[in-house]
Amino acid sequence: MSEVTEAATDTGTRRRVVVTDHAFGSLEPEESVAARFGAEFGSFQAHTEADARDAVAGADVAFVNFAPITRDVLDAMAPGAVVIRYGVGYDNVDVSAARELGIAVCNVPDYGAGTVADHAVTLLLGLLRKVKQLDSRVRSDGWLLPGDLGPMPGFSQTTVGLIGTGRIGRAVASRLRPFGFTIIAHDPYVQPAALAEIGITGVSLENLLEDADAVSLHAPLTPENHHLINEDTLARMRPGAVLVNTSRGGLIDEAALAPALSRGRLAAAALDVFEPEPLASDSPLRQLENVVLTPHAAFFSDESLANLQRMAAEEAARHLAGEPLRCPVT
Repeated sequence: MSEVTEAATDTGTRRRVVVTDHAFGSLEPEESVAARFGAEFGSFQAHTEADARDAVAGADVAFVNFAPITRDVLDAMAPGAVVIRYGVGYDNVDVSAARELGIAVCNVPDYGAGTVADHAVTLLLGLLRKVKQLDSRVRSDGWLLPGDLGPMPGFSQTTVGLIGTGRIGRAVASRLRPFGFTIIAHDPYVQPAALAEIGITGVSLENLLEDADAVSLHAPLTPENHHLINEDTLARMRPGAVLVNTSRGGLIDEAALAPALSRGRLAAAALDVFEPEPLASDSPLRQLENVVLTPHAAFFSDESLANLQRMAAEEAARHLAGEPLRCPVT
């Protein structure tokens, strides 16, 4: 189902602005920018490729959340259109096809980096302090001695490894630093000297996996990074380490992660993203006490959502006004 409003321009030419899918309570910023430029506005909840193609047919602007924006979908858009991805990642958009078809793609990378970092750090601290297991044992057994769950090193004796040091990775580091953690990172696109300036030691992926007591993922999902955490890399991780993922589900091979957790190879994991989403009802991850699951909620706060819609709408206004985009991907 869709909701459509229309407004004519002074010249009678009508452009089209659509939202392919969303989870917002209101689309006032998107509707306002459409009305400002005299464009037809459509709101959809497209989940399949066919739904997305129908939604964007003839559109000059498409705001996209998780709908699959394939070549076939892009081909249905108006010439010179723009796809505005709500958020940082854009792995659901065929960027190569967009480039070939002359369709611009942009994202909103800075709307809520702090909120995602807050969530990642909350999960990481909870894993290291074994909050979920302590709570579970108190509820099931009445009480326990803290040492019953095994070793629990202090933060000053703990090394955190960040995979990816973009806005979110660096925001995580800044939040962790006051606790006294040693922070190392792997990012092939950032020189170690640049990381050293902000108190992070740059290392190879192999060294990070071997040395980190906790690993937090902040890398984009690319063909090269798909299943970056797999059976081989899990085997390289320090026994008893913990893993946090607030980036993209496809970075982890969940079929390899579950047995590593059930066998105790890893002490615990906290996952906010999955492949696919939602997490399958029969996933073994759901049954493990040493796993914390959140529903792709790391981005969520009142402030971050308001920023996201505002910044996305501002990109639409730039495109409709013929101005350069602030955050182009293509």
